[in-house]
This record gives sequence, C-alpha cells and structure tokens, in this order.
Amino acid sequence: MRSLPVADPGTPDARGPLRYLWWVARGQAAPMVAGVGLAVLWWLGQALVPAALGRAIDAMTQRDTGTLVEWSAVVLGLGVVQAVAGVLRHRYAVFVWLSAAYRTVQVTVRQAARLGATLPKRLSTGEVVSVGNSDIAHIGSAMDVLLRGVGAGVAVIAVTVILVATSAPLGMVVLVGVPLMAAAVGPLLKPLHRRQHEQRDLQGDLATRAGDIVAGLRVLRGVGGEQVFADRYREESQRVRHAGVRVASMESLLEGAQTLLPGVLIAGVTWLGAHFALEGRITAGQLVAFYGYAVFLIAPLRTLTETADKLTKGHVAARRVCRILSLEPEITGGDGRFSVGDGMLRDAESGAEVRPGRFTALAAATPEDAVAVADRLGGFAPGRVTLGGRPLAELPLAEIRRHILVADNGARLFTGRLRDELDVRGTAGDEEIRQALYAACAEDIVAALPEGLDAHVAEAGSEFSGGQRQRLRLVRALLADPEILILVEPTSAVDAHTEARVAERLGKARAGRATLVCTTSPLVLDQADHVLYVEGGVVRAEGAHAALLEAEPGYRSTVTRGED
Repeated sequence: MRSLPVADPGTPDARGPLRYLWWVARGQAAPMVAGVGLAVLWWLGQALVPAALGRAIDAMTQRDTGTLVEWSAVVLGLGVVQAVAGVLRHRYAVFVWLSAAYRTVQVTVRQAARLGATLPKRLSTGEVVSVGNSDIAHIGSAMDVLLRGVGAGVAVIAVTVILVATSAPLGMVVLVGVPLMAAAVGPLLKPLHRRQHEQRDLQGDLATRAGDIVAGLRVLRGVGGEQVFADRYREESQRVRHAGVRVASMESLLEGAQTLLPGVLIAGVTWLGAHFALEGRITAGQLVAFYGYAVFLIAPLRTLTETADKLTKGHVAARRVCRILSLEPEITGGDGRFSVGDGMLRDAESGAEVRPGRFTALAAATPEDAVAVADRLGGFAPGRVTLGGRPLAELPLAEIRRHILVADNGARLFTGRLRDELDVRGTAGDEEIRQALYAACAEDIVAALPEGLDAHVAEAGSEFSGGQRQRLRLVRALLADPEILILVEPTSAVDAHTEARVAERLGKARAGRATLVCTTSPLVLDQADHVLYVEGGVVRAEGAHAALLEAEPGYRSTVTRGED
C-alpha cells in the first residue's frame, strides 16, 4: 500500500462535479481497480453459497456421501474466499476513501494559497470550512461506495443468471424486479440532492456567522450587542436544524424504500419458489437455494441504493469544491525568479515610493487609502506597481511573496508553540529572536509566560491582549526579514510609552532594508527617514515629519487628530 498523502495531487478537473469525481477516481485508478476486483470476489463468494448449500442438500436427500463432502468443502472454500477478500477489500476501501479526502484537501489548500487575498473576497469563511468539515468525507465515501456498488451489481447479475438457468420464471422475476425497484427509488434522489445542497449552504453561512461573532466578541460586549448577535445565531442555527430535519426525512424515506422494495421482491421470489417446489418443478435443495438467494439479495440491493445516495452526496460536495477551484486570483504574476537588489518599489496610482535601505512612513488622511496603497505595493490588489522599473504584475507571484511582506492587523496568531509561531521558517537563532523581541518591545510578554518561548499559544492568541498580539505579530514580521517590509498601523493598539520605544527601535532593526510603515502616529513618523502624505489616494506632500507639520495643514490635521 502507498503512503498518504501523495506528494503531488496533480491538476484537478474543476469543469464540473462529475468531472472532478472522475479525476479523483483516475488519480487512484490502480487501488480502485484492485478494490473493485476484491469487492466482486467478496460478493460472488456470498452469492454462490446458496447454490452450494442447495447441491449439498440434494446430495443428502439422495444419500450421496461423496457429493455431500465435496459440496461441503465448496461451502468452506467460499467462506475462506469471503474472509480473505473481505479483509483486503476493506483495506482498499479505506485507502481510496483517505486518498480521495487527502487529495481534495491538498488541491483546495493549494488553491486557497494561490488565491491569497482573493479568496475571502469571493467566498465566505463558512463555505471554505465546510469543505474540510463534511465535503471531503462525502467525496471519500463516494469513492468507497463505488467498490461495493460495482461488486453488488455483479452479484445481482450472477444470482439472476443462476436463477434463470435453474428456473426461467424465477430468474425473470429478479431480472424485471431489480430495475423496477431502482426506478421506484430514483424519484427520491432528486429532492434529497436539493435538500442536502440547501443544508450545506446554510451550514456554511452559520459557520461564517460563528467566526464573525467569536472574532468580534470583545467589541460586541463593549457596545452591548452580544445578545443581539446571539439571537441571530440562534435563529440561523434553527434554520440549519430544520434543513437537517428535512434532509433526514427524505433519507428516512429512502431508508424505508431500501427495506420495503427488496423485501417485496424477496417475498415474491420465495412464494413463487415454494409453489414450484410443491409442483415438483424444482428440488428441495433448489428451494433452499432460492430462499438463500432471497435473503442474500437484501444486502446487494441495499448497497445499490446506498451507492446512489452516497454518489448524490459526493456530487453535492464536489460542486462546492469545484466552486473554489474555479476561482482565479486577482493577481497572477509571471514566471521565473528575480532579485530586488537596489530596485525601488513604486505605486504609480498614488505616487508612493519605497526606496531601498530607507525607513519610509506613509500618513493617509483616510485610513482606507493607506490600506489600498499597501495592498497594491504587496501585490494583493491590481495596480500599476513597478519594482526596479519592472511591472509587478509580470513578476512571479511566489517571488513577490518571498521578497515583499505586508503585515497588517488582520494577521492571526495560530495555535502551537510560541517560538514556532514567531519564527515561522524555523531558521532564527535565540539571539535573532531576542533582538526581534527587543525591537517590538515584546520581551515582557515572553518573560511573563512560565515556559517562555516554549509556551503554548491558544487559538488566535486569545490569551494575549490586543496590544500584545500586535507586538508579537511585529516580532514575526521582523524575523521573516524580507527585503521589503510593509507594516500597516503596527502600533495602533499599544500605549504611547511602548509606541515611542517601538518607533525608536524599528528603524534600527530594519537598517539596510526597505521599510514602509503606514501610520498616523507622530511618534513613528518622527523616526522615519522620509514621510509621504496621502490625501484622496494620491501623495500630496513628502519630506521630513517636522517640515511637513510646518508646511502642510492637511498633514498636520491628520497626525494631530485635528488638534492644535
């Protein structure tokens, strides 16, 4: 058996859910073929047992000991075949389930990384989370059930052939009854499909609502809106529950049909076989075999309806995956590698420039303008941006991310060891971490933790205050040590004393590197080598902080919050 997950999942076919499921199946063709073969062998092992038992009973009635021993050995052999094939089939079934699930996770995560800032603009958090919560399981189950479904179909065909060869009327009952049963179940699948799709959409919306509430819980408590949003969440959760009940009601009808319809068919076969035995048209052994087939057919017929159900769920899940995979990033970039060198990063739309080796600050009259400039300079939004005279849009995106880092307050802290959270590349030594902590004035945060850098960080760094999380994010950005670092309001959540120390140390920590800080803090602006004042999305003035205070009223009003 191969190890999972595979190193390269390949390029998915996202043109439609059926094409995607076919791509997943082709990606593990050998295990699926082997699994189907074992499933067929497993089902046939069970299907042939009633025939062997019937022959053994006929041998008993004829007092033929030799024939009885032979057919008894056949029954034993069929039992061994079932045991071995069943174990191996299950191993392959688990493998294809995991392989399909892992492959889906790999391609969706890779796509999420490729989309970057485009993803949250196009899809809600809940919709993306639903892929990992439920959709991968349904896609895996669709692959798994194919193995048993194909084997069940072969078993039904084999039983039909045996029955036709033994008694044409009994064989025709099965041959006609199975398609009729499938046709009767078919109308239940379409409404089930529709209700499952509705439930998944509602689940995605609810997950998004929950994420928003958790992320903004502190703010909601501050403005007294906690109960309002809790009530809204309760209402949406009830809609999800009602949708789940509607799905369950349809699934219960399907489950009932899976029991009733095969039961009717089996009762008909048993009744007809008993009449044929009384009329002497079949032997006692054949009657026992027919009854055995009647009981046996319950399993493959239920498996066939289960196959239709799980393939329907897999189709719904694959549609959501295809929606993610079909998105295109707003910024694509070119190919190859490049070096920043002495190149200047320039945004033609605003006129903002980030020069090599210089600590530049950008003060915007409107905060949104600063964010827009930072997004364009970092390659997260389209714009006429050049690096060293070359259009940023023509440069490879992976290289842009390697050379230019945009760190804003939307970045999250993740669960895990604090050292690993700060040094994401795992290459920084203790002295480098100490220097980054000093530059961000975060030594006190680590010192207060009993385990220091080995302390465990809770989800989103919830044990830290807003100012502490902001300083830790700054440490992480400094340890990444990009050639161009763009910081968006890195000191907005800290007190003035800490802000002054950060402002003084930041320029020294980034000496020789290009740094742009988007801020309106006079403490930070005073430490910058060069200040850009943006108003209306365009640089209106630039120079030293003190000079701009004297010469530019708009700048003075922005950085002093309108106070004289």
